[in-house]
Amino acid sequence: MKFAQRIQNIQQSMTLAISAKAQALREQGIDVIGFGAGEPDFATPENIKQAAIDAIHNNDTHYTIVSGTHTLKDAIIEKFDRDNGLAYDRKQIVVSCGAKHSFYNLAQVLWDAGDEIIIPAPYWVSYPDMVVLANASPVIVNTEESSGFKITAEQLQQAVTKKTRALVLNSPSNPTGSAYTKKELEALAEVILKNKLLVISDEIYEKIVFDGFEHVSIASLSEEMQRKTIVINGASKCFAMTGWRIGYLAAETDIVSAITKLQGQSTSNPTSISQAACAEALTGEKTPGEIIKMVTEFKKRRDTLMDCYAKIEGISCPKPVGSFYTFPDFSAVLGKQWNGKTIKGSLDVAEFLIEEAKVSLVPGIAFGADNNLRLSFATSMENLNEGMNRIEAALNTLHT
Repeated sequence: MKFAQRIQNIQQSMTLAISAKAQALREQGIDVIGFGAGEPDFATPENIKQAAIDAIHNNDTHYTIVSGTHTLKDAIIEKFDRDNGLAYDRKQIVVSCGAKHSFYNLAQVLWDAGDEIIIPAPYWVSYPDMVVLANASPVIVNTEESSGFKITAEQLQQAVTKKTRALVLNSPSNPTGSAYTKKELEALAEVILKNKLLVISDEIYEKIVFDGFEHVSIASLSEEMQRKTIVINGASKCFAMTGWRIGYLAAETDIVSAITKLQGQSTSNPTSISQAACAEALTGEKTPGEIIKMVTEFKKRRDTLMDCYAKIEGISCPKPVGSFYTFPDFSAVLGKQWNGKTIKGSLDVAEFLIEEAKVSLVPGIAFGADNNLRLSFATSMENLNEGMNRIEAALNTLHT
């Protein structure tokens, strides 16, 4: 079979591949602890589920407006005003089948061959490939652990060329758990406005933050910055609604109009039932309390993991301020021997851990950082403790 060149230019999602491998081992009866999950291990809150049930009973099961129902758009507008100090109207909002779908649509309507999109590494796995699918070129800017894995204004300016169209920001970050402060965003905004760039601000983890960190949307810095920002968000992470497939973006009306046209010729509207549930998630009185419960538990797990990392020789890890990921550095393991072969990068480390420790992590090379692996703490405290014990025992078997 001859396939289109565009599909040959991209890679399979490694995060999904790791989860599939772990599941295959479990089906063989092997006890594998999975740290690859990119979703909360909490149930969708009851008030949100009830809103979906009510929608079904009310026969809200038909096509909606392509770009989202008025009810959900109004809930999104209210959310932006309440949480981010941002003012939008319905013509500036488009609802899609997840935040990933929102980014994909955006890439398809904005970029062409010859366009350059700056993506700081470590990055979420799908950003570069979705840029490639739009025939544009991802420009990867490597960041350092010393800077919290965040791109600086100086790095951004150095990466800008005449072909640069946009910068992609993800704060809080998948995979690192780092997040940009208001001061850091202000420095980036100066470069963005000076060079007349767009910024795609992926804020899907905005409510999962710890230690009093305050999320700031770069769009909220000024009216001019808001016009230059496309804010992407959704229901998946903060409301434990990954399977409901609802994401949304806010942007200038011409961008939203173009995305609506594309979506009308592809998926049409997102599921009507999920839209009703998302509206409740954003406006329901019980929702904030449910988020607090989830974030409180995530913080406990993060703190447990940081204690574990401190005790294991061969791993170092910065403390995440958001999301539910840690991004430990396994540099000290590289060059060691296992089964007669030398461990050379994160793929080898991941293979070693799943084979010897029966623990699955996502190789950092998928995120543009081959010394690291991503470990999700969206799992039970029992799994975290047992998994880290297994990792420590396995690492102790390696030799130079």
